[in-house]
Amino acid sequence: MSTTNLDTRAMTMPDGAGKRPSGARTAKTGRSLLIHLVLIIAGAAMVFPFLWMLLTSLKTLPQLLQDPLSFWPDPWTFDNFIDAWNAVPFGQAYFNSIYIAVLAVIGTLVTASMAGYAFARIRFAGSKIIFLVFLATQMIPKQVTLIPFYLLMSQLGWVDSHLSLIVPAMMVNPFAVFLMRQFVLSLPKELEEAAIVDGAGRWRIFWSVILPNLKPGLGALSIIVALDVWNAFLFPLVLLNTPDLFTVPLLLASFRGQFGSINYGLVMAASAIATIPMLVAFVIGQRRILNSMAASGLGGR
Repeated sequence: MSTTNLDTRAMTMPDGAGKRPSGARTAKTGRSLLIHLVLIIAGAAMVFPFLWMLLTSLKTLPQLLQDPLSFWPDPWTFDNFIDAWNAVPFGQAYFNSIYIAVLAVIGTLVTASMAGYAFARIRFAGSKIIFLVFLATQMIPKQVTLIPFYLLMSQLGWVDSHLSLIVPAMMVNPFAVFLMRQFVLSLPKELEEAAIVDGAGRWRIFWSVILPNLKPGLGALSIIVALDVWNAFLFPLVLLNTPDLFTVPLLLASFRGQFGSINYGLVMAASAIATIPMLVAFVIGQRRILNSMAASGLGGR
């Protein structure tokens, strides 16, 4: 194209052609600021109760009785944490909750990954119907199954035993199976076909091909299951009677019953002791959880 033609086109183009109107940019900026403002307000509303719990746990009893109540501790004290830890056997409860959660996570990862692979790749008569029925149990409230579950544990002799919390959590978790199935569906079938050409069977394909590629999903699932088992309250409350077997939520409930009307600083300190470990675990693993959900639940069939 000649220089004359370029000059002619430049002269005939209207001023500002190809540029985004300033009004549209301003509207987009305004919407973005509004969205961020709403998110900041919502985030502050969710963080405030936890912040208030921490600040209250660092106050002395005279500060808690002031009128009006001060927001910041003055002076700051950690005596409530020491007194709360020594008032009840938090160390034993921590051990109980940790080892129950670890065993439940390990068992869930094994059974859910195997069942998810079977439902995703192995075709057998009624597989889709069985999976739908199995998944539908997720919609049944746990409170509905409490009495039958207690009777079953009583017949097995597992009442007032950690087996009643560990074994069912290891064996039955519809959400975990669904998550693993979706992850397996997102994997390319060419990996399995290449393994079959090399003479690998189902077990070899699962352990050597599928399982290594499920690591992101298994990491996210382990955090979700650990949080669920750690925070469980209703079933441990019904199944456990001996204080030495109590988990952290049960011990915290009994602690509130003893000191709730005496010293709110102790109660808030005990609540922080029970909450902080899982909060840290969630903060560390939240990105993995979100990425895994995006890659599995939306990526499968």
